[in-house]
Amino acid sequence: MQHRDVIIIGAGAAGLFCAATAAARGRDVQVLDHAKKVGRKILMSGGGRCNFTNMYTSHENFLCDNPHFCKSALSQYTQWDFIGLVNEYAIAYHEKTLGQLFCDDSAKQIVAMLLAECAKHHVIVSTSCEILAINPHSRGYHLATSQGEFTCESLVVATGGLSMPKLGATPFGYQIAEQFGMQVTPTRAALVPFTLHTHDKEVLAELSGVSVEAAAACNHTSFNEGILFTHRGLSGPAILQISSFWQAGDTVEIDLLPNMDLAHALQQAQDDQPNTQLSTVLSTWYPKRLATQLIGYFGIDNKPMKQYHAKQLIEIVEYFKQWQLKPNGTEGYRTAEVTLGGVNTDHFSSKTMEAKDHKGLYFIGEVLDVTGWLGGYNFQWAWSSGYVAGMDA
Repeated sequence: MQHRDVIIIGAGAAGLFCAATAAARGRDVQVLDHAKKVGRKILMSGGGRCNFTNMYTSHENFLCDNPHFCKSALSQYTQWDFIGLVNEYAIAYHEKTLGQLFCDDSAKQIVAMLLAECAKHHVIVSTSCEILAINPHSRGYHLATSQGEFTCESLVVATGGLSMPKLGATPFGYQIAEQFGMQVTPTRAALVPFTLHTHDKEVLAELSGVSVEAAAACNHTSFNEGILFTHRGLSGPAILQISSFWQAGDTVEIDLLPNMDLAHALQQAQDDQPNTQLSTVLSTWYPKRLATQLIGYFGIDNKPMKQYHAKQLIEIVEYFKQWQLKPNGTEGYRTAEVTLGGVNTDHFSSKTMEAKDHKGLYFIGEVLDVTGWLGGYNFQWAWSSGYVAGMDA
């Protein structure tokens, strides 16, 4: 039987950062993970460059049944604190868009930094370690594992959500929560592409690979970033963002020219280019293939501008500015970047992430019902929640 001050289950972003933070306080820390490699989700994030935080992070960028829950952690350890650590390790980075910070080189640098912080403070990181049982113990908690038995004063659950099972995602964290009498709010895939109904898919699959600036809206929320047509449906930043707000059966409204007064532009084209076909006019703002395909998809007659009367021009504007699309579903956890829902935050102190009814038991990161927008917010939640737990465990 081995005893540790702190045991952390999960060697992802939140778990490793929590481990380094706790160990820096002089705590004897061990991290246990069932996977063969640590930080696998970090390594593949951001196209392999890891969107490690966002300069504009605030509690308003997160979905949670308790919208105030993440305020304390985010204020105790901010995006600027993590950027400072990245600078200490001389990791070059850049802002891609909207405050999103990416490594210039590779996500491997972030994992190496986390492991270096752990090594500096003598954290033991054990991979390929299966947790067989967890129970309360006179010294805190007892764990039976495939690598022996452990006791610990503080136990931190950093097991992540259900997204990307091929990277090792499991419902284990939710099972631990339920074992200790905690409620798990319903989970579903978030930041995930939409799939389409057969007719829409057959027509729009022809546009696979085409991306355009667009705004997507659903349930009183809108994101103006861009969409990507795929052979299965729709993706791109605006679609991934709105997927977190979409429920099965909802209609998504898409503005395919969000920064433009299309009604005025078409009227101008009718005056200046009366003999020019609609598809050619639209190709001023879209790839020609997209303009032609969408005209057919919307059932619009492609003809010279002078042949459209005022009511028809209004209908064309509505098709392109208020496209009403009802997705068939999403691609699910297989490609989802995060999991919406999770362990109910009402069970925890927002200042420390410690369970209110179980001394020394902490939950951090994605396993909780805290889901960030696309753009580095979920990593910042990992750092912030991991930090406050690490300062207390």
